[in-house]
Amino acid sequence: MRRSALITGVGGQDGILLAQHLLGQGYRVTGTVRPGGRGSPRSVYLTGVDVRECDVRDSDGFATLLEDVRPDEIYNLAAFSSMVGSWENRDVVTAVNADAVESMVQATATHAARHHSSPRFFQASSSAVYGSVVTGPCTESTPHHPESPYAEAKSRAHRAAAEARDRDGLFVSVGVLFNHESPLRGHGFVSRRVSRAVAAISEGHADELVLGDLSAARDWGAAKDHVRAMHLAMTHDTPDDYVLATGRVHTVKDLVEAAFAAAELPDPWVHVRQDPARMRSADVPGLAGDTTHATDTLGWRATTSFDEMVAQMVSADVRRLRSGVEESADYLP
Repeated sequence: MRRSALITGVGGQDGILLAQHLLGQGYRVTGTVRPGGRGSPRSVYLTGVDVRECDVRDSDGFATLLEDVRPDEIYNLAAFSSMVGSWENRDVVTAVNADAVESMVQATATHAARHHSSPRFFQASSSAVYGSVVTGPCTESTPHHPESPYAEAKSRAHRAAAEARDRDGLFVSVGVLFNHESPLRGHGFVSRRVSRAVAAISEGHADELVLGDLSAARDWGAAKDHVRAMHLAMTHDTPDDYVLATGRVHTVKDLVEAAFAAAELPDPWVHVRQDPARMRSADVPGLAGDTTHATDTLGWRATTSFDEMVAQMVSADVRRLRSGVEESADYLP
């Protein structure tokens, strides 16, 4: 019998790529989008997915969805994803990234008890939970020091998921996701701002790329690698927490140079202008993730290089500009 998966936030970068991966593995995939989100331009990426509208803050609605779908695996990827924007939207961030997760885990436990079944639950956590006081690569046991409403909510959800595993015996795995990118990344992220601007410069539509701190650093990986790890975590014999990263840190300067190289444009610094207004005074340092546990337990490691990931993003944005089509399945990595 085909296994079934429920993905919350299926219209986001990770949701789309995970859905594609699971469909390729023969799964029956149901995914949730926000109310009013069915028929969005991103629907072109979700052929073969049973898309349902569901606000994850609606605990009764989620419980009803579980009864209808009866999934074998639940991947919670729905989130308010802007760390900077979380300061102005604290209540929403807490409701979506923490309260809703606690409710979903409880609904999963209730569903499992009612049907004597054992649905598995994956919670997408974030490297932001570690804060700025960390020295050395982060592991699953690195203490949490959240420094933003986004990080606080993610840390609370992480703990709730782990407690459900330990207290209730649920199969709950948590992935601590470091930055991960793809051609489906939103325009609000620096990786996509760079790829889009470089594509525009390459095509003669722009002359300038405006950025803030070029020394800001991240452990940037490919989203396609990360969703593969999510599936491996859910099909392993036992649940656990896993750091999902590359173990290598790159700066925004590295990102710029890789993007211009992918577009075969010489001397990127002719086109780059720094804007002090874009500097983030509260930015966290460039943390690297230690994926030893994921490698040893799941046999997983990131396989897409930083340069390959950036080149995929630039290539897709060039094709967008040439075709005038913003969303197309052709842009999937």
